[in-house]
Amino acid sequence: MGRKEMKKIAIYPGTFDPVTNGHLDIIKRSVELFDQVIIAIAKSSSKSPMFAHQDRQKMMELATEGIGNIRCVCFQTLLADFARENQAKLIIRGLRVVSDFEYELQMGYANASLNDELDTIYFMPTLKNAFISSSIVRSILEHHGKVTHLIPEKVYHYILQLKGQVCISH
Repeated sequence: MGRKEMKKIAIYPGTFDPVTNGHLDIIKRSVELFDQVIIAIAKSSSKSPMFAHQDRQKMMELATEGIGNIRCVCFQTLLADFARENQAKLIIRGLRVVSDFEYELQMGYANASLNDELDTIYFMPTLKNAFISSSIVRSILEHHGKVTHLIPEKVYHYILQLKGQVCISH
């Protein structure tokens, strides 16, 4: 009787405030490489997110409908502990510009120091999504600009629904 092969579980963590086409680009490519991708939505109170934690989870669920082998969950613990709890050995991170690399490298080392089974893999978004960031989307939203080319359509419609319930500008 052979050994049972372990599933390759990766975590794609982020604030996803809101989820963008750049995030979706990385998610679609990640699911091709791993048995399961856990999209971990961080509470990130220190970042003062525009959207509530549960709303960001709902947006991610809408954006990833129909994509197999993913799970969207909220978390508010250390990423290294969250990975251990979910038997994940890999963290997925996106790199858009050179300045992202320095920060992400430090975070990768910090996570590995807290969980020595943890490694980080970096994806560059496709060229058409390389400039998109959640902060750019939030800024455009605050000024009532067009974001339909930057975020998934279902997320845009969800934001429009929320607009009647909450103020989306600070």
